[in-house]
Amino acid sequence: MEIIYEDNHLIAVNKNCHEIVQGDKTGDTPLPELLKLYLKEKYAKPGNVFIGVTHRLDRPVTGVVIFAKTSKALKRMNDLFRGGDIKKIYWAIVKNRPTKPEGELTHWLVRNEKQNKSYAYDQEKPNSKKAVLYYRLLAHSDKYNLLEINLKTGRHHQIRCQLAQIGCPIKGDLKYGSARSNPDGGISLHARSVAFIHPVSKESTEITAPTPDDNLWKALTAHTNHREEANEK
Repeated sequence: MEIIYEDNHLIAVNKNCHEIVQGDKTGDTPLPELLKLYLKEKYAKPGNVFIGVTHRLDRPVTGVVIFAKTSKALKRMNDLFRGGDIKKIYWAIVKNRPTKPEGELTHWLVRNEKQNKSYAYDQEKPNSKKAVLYYRLLAHSDKYNLLEINLKTGRHHQIRCQLAQIGCPIKGDLKYGSARSNPDGGISLHARSVAFIHPVSKESTEITAPTPDDNLWKALTAHTNHREEANEK
């Protein structure tokens, strides 16, 4: 595990594409159980260790996942997520460039439980949920484009589904139209940062997760870093 933040009430992990937030049919040990062992050993705790799940990431997605170390923090973080008071930024690598360099996408998503997949529509449908995100093009190479996504709603497979709907499936995401899988079995969607008012200290808090350690991420984020440095000058 890569721990990227910890205080008395919260702990955050930079999840890789093989780690899971909750148990599934694979039988792999989920992150909450690994964190309990980590905290028990780190602080030599004699009894049970509390870890609460505040939000989730799909298995093939990487990036920030925040867990609560106290029941008080768990309830308050759940309230923040439910109330839309947490800003979530994602980065995605797509092959096809959107027709506009930035914009807001609004769709109505219908979830198919049996397929574990969502379908996007331009008009409201029975049993659909409104999905809104804002994207902008951060960088590009000859073949790929790096998008930043500001998630306005939190729907099942929302980013994956909405980007596919505009012809920009995420690299490696076979379920939503990518031509081929990634070598590591993940998809090129990364939960880059989470910003919120800390539920206990009330301080402004932002947790940022380093991108995966591969050449494509390095190349595209290098373009982004160069642009940010130029803007500062």
